[in-house]
Amino acid sequence: MQTVMAGIATVVTTLVLGVVIGLVLKRRDGRMRVVEHAPVTSADLAADLGERATLVQFSTAFCQPCRATRRILDEVAAMVPGVRHVEIDAESRLDLVRRFGVLRTPTVLVLDGAGNVVKRASGLPRKADVIGALGAAVDGTSHGPSQASDKV
Repeated sequence: MQTVMAGIATVVTTLVLGVVIGLVLKRRDGRMRVVEHAPVTSADLAADLGERATLVQFSTAFCQPCRATRRILDEVAAMVPGVRHVEIDAESRLDLVRRFGVLRTPTVLVLDGAGNVVKRASGLPRKADVIGALGAAVDGTSHGPSQASDKV
């Protein structure tokens, strides 16, 4: 009888732990967070950076959330003059994937006008979070023309 109760307790504990871990991961999904990396240049990305900020998206060909992320980032970049959206194919740019510790797609880096990584999100970001992160990136920089999206 005690072995049955111990087995049930083990199963229940495992299930509860799994649910808690799942909820924590879900809560963090797509959230912008502050990170520190060396500045990024246009040569690193093989694309021009925005004058005020750049939204860098790491994607893969069969990533469904990457499509939604692309739409969000294109919309936000079009809203703010001098902001550019650059999409990186994670499968062909493993050097950048390693450099920035990209573990899943989509991953979004928000760069200021100097190429410094200001914020980062893994997973599908909310548009409001991207706008907030972009506000932090462009704060105090000069105005410039809006630029189109690039896929690298």
